[in-house]
Amino acid sequence: EVQLSESGGGLVQPGGSLRLSCVASGFSFADYSMTWVRRAPGKGLEWVASIDISDPGFTMYSRPVQGRFKISRDNAKSTVYLQLNSIKTDDAGTYYCVEGWKQGAVTPTGQGTQVTVSS
Repeated sequence: EVQLSESGGGLVQPGGSLRLSCVASGFSFADYSMTWVRRAPGKGLEWVASIDISDPGFTMYSRPVQGRFKISRDNAKSTVYLQLNSIKTDDAGTYYCVEGWKQGAVTPTGQGTQVTVSS
């Protein structure tokens, strides 16, 4: 059974930083691309970033986060990370990781981690 456990969210001021983590189990993590998506309050899921299985990992980012966020992975820990820098109010929401390279419709299975942006 695929299990994904996100953590690292919290309250942050605009301009601040956070590092989100997602620990995966139940599948061969190193053989899967990984993706972060988010849901802002009252809005639908939005693709944020993906990383493939190559070393050091080909990455892609949505336009709103390009240049500010960084996705990375540690296969030894079965963990994918999302570093959020220069956080904006529009970055607030619940962040989920999903297995695979998913830029389209996706149904997260983890509980997500909430990012709140407030001064």
